[in-house]
Amino acid sequence: MSGKERLPVRGAQGDLLRLVATGHAESRAELARLSGLAASSVSLRVEELIGAGLLVEEGAGTSRGGRRPRRLQVSPTAGLLAVADLGARHARLGLLDLSGTPLVVEERPCDITLGPEATLDWVADAFDELLLVHGPPGVPLRGIGTGIPGPVDPADGRVVSPSRMPGWNNFPVAEYLGARYDLPVLVENDANLMAVGEARAWPGCDNLMVLKAGSGIGCGVIVDGRLHRGRGAAGDISHVRVRSDSSVVCSCGHPDCLEAYASGAALMGALAEQGIAVRRPADVVAAVNDGVPEATALVRNAGRLIGEVLTVLVNFLNPDAIVVGGSLSTAEPLISSIRAAVYERCLPLATRDLEIAVTRAGPDAALLGAGSLLLDAVLT
Repeated sequence: MSGKERLPVRGAQGDLLRLVATGHAESRAELARLSGLAASSVSLRVEELIGAGLLVEEGAGTSRGGRRPRRLQVSPTAGLLAVADLGARHARLGLLDLSGTPLVVEERPCDITLGPEATLDWVADAFDELLLVHGPPGVPLRGIGTGIPGPVDPADGRVVSPSRMPGWNNFPVAEYLGARYDLPVLVENDANLMAVGEARAWPGCDNLMVLKAGSGIGCGVIVDGRLHRGRGAAGDISHVRVRSDSSVVCSCGHPDCLEAYASGAALMGALAEQGIAVRRPADVVAAVNDGVPEATALVRNAGRLIGEVLTVLVNFLNPDAIVVGGSLSTAEPLISSIRAAVYERCLPLATRDLEIAVTRAGPDAALLGAGSLLLDAVLT
């Protein structure tokens, strides 16, 4: 099993390592250009990072004219990041290297309604198992990252008033996991992590809205290339009130929230009332693909409601793209209804170049986002 060890770099060394790990630089010359440091200072720090086993320099990089420089890469033995994306009924867990490349990813059933201690102990045990089975010998664990399907205070990693997570309110997730590992711990809303991970797959898109459509509804927002958290609840559209022919009380206690009509949990409940048994949001998609008219109608209505909420954000933020991920994202009627509502109701200038598409990063988007943000925490 891999050991646990904080990364022994800070300041300029950490900045240089981050530039290489994120793919922004692959040579000493690029590091000097991007960091603003003198070439001699860069070379000194690069040699220190190589000596510490954190960087390797080999092969030939990209030339800007003249001799091709040797290519810098994060050493495969520099460290591991353990990351998890918790859902209401399942979790994706993985080990990443410091460049954010997944070494192993697994999906396992879990139940967040068991409470924070039981769930987080389960996550930690799963991490330990992944490290034991898949961790390269001698490569230390450097940090822990966890996505939570509810609002998270970015100041201290506490969950704040989650509507579908009994017992989690004000629970110090970062502190709890930190006590077990004594390593940097990142705790973030799952949709925010999806947004960060998805942004890697959309180069040139500096303004991005990423919708998570699964058991719940969430939205992460990238503004000028950076995650926009606000006070911690930016992008949380799940409890925006929507118009409907009937009145449904949401899990938060208020009537007619978007999540009460358009989430996977709401769609499963509505199908059950019509005698159609489904156990997971993926089963709702399967019913749509099988041509079940009740499922298709419900999903199409969910897309319309989501699209109507997104029109406000599109007119306000004017993003380059809206990306839809989560277990409902492969339901074509959902995507087409979102597109129809947004393109019909938004200002023409806001939608002239707007792309609305299904995830490019796939089901691991939140894990990739966790790795990206966790690397910042590890190097800070």
